[in-house]
Amino acid sequence: MLNLLARTAMLAVMFVIMMATGYSFSVVETATGGSLLDTMMNSADAAARLAEMTAEQKSVHLRATLVNDTVYPLAYGGLFAGLIWRFAGSLRRWFVVPPVAVIVVDLVENLVQAMALAGNDSLLALKDVLTPAKFGLFLLAAILVLFSLGSALFRRGRSPASS
Repeated sequence: MLNLLARTAMLAVMFVIMMATGYSFSVVETATGGSLLDTMMNSADAAARLAEMTAEQKSVHLRATLVNDTVYPLAYGGLFAGLIWRFAGSLRRWFVVPPVAVIVVDLVENLVQAMALAGNDSLLALKDVLTPAKFGLFLLAAILVLFSLGSALFRRGRSPASS
């Protein structure tokens, strides 16, 4: 699977899907009348935001969580994992862990939020752990992508064929 994600065509597809889905959140944010639950770093802020939303806004947010925000982590996580797998060299088996982990954490966070948007907020307290973990893993994965790309460029510049 990682070899497939590391192909140029697949990286391009993941990038386009990531950008399009990322843009779609601005449309959803407008339709929900404010910030999305994904950006709320804790359960108290998420509960307050839920209380502000109308039934229609919750319905729009729920659909976006189930569709857009399921596609999004698969796209950015797949892109990050593919780039790392392709360019991280001997470190790729270790470096690929954070992008795979962020996909899982983001999808679990989506489940918690979908339940809350559907009227069952019994697991909303998990956002206190899930959302900071998601953003932390995303940042770590992005840093590892940049390191992998930089290392690949450095290795390429030092190879005898480049002289």
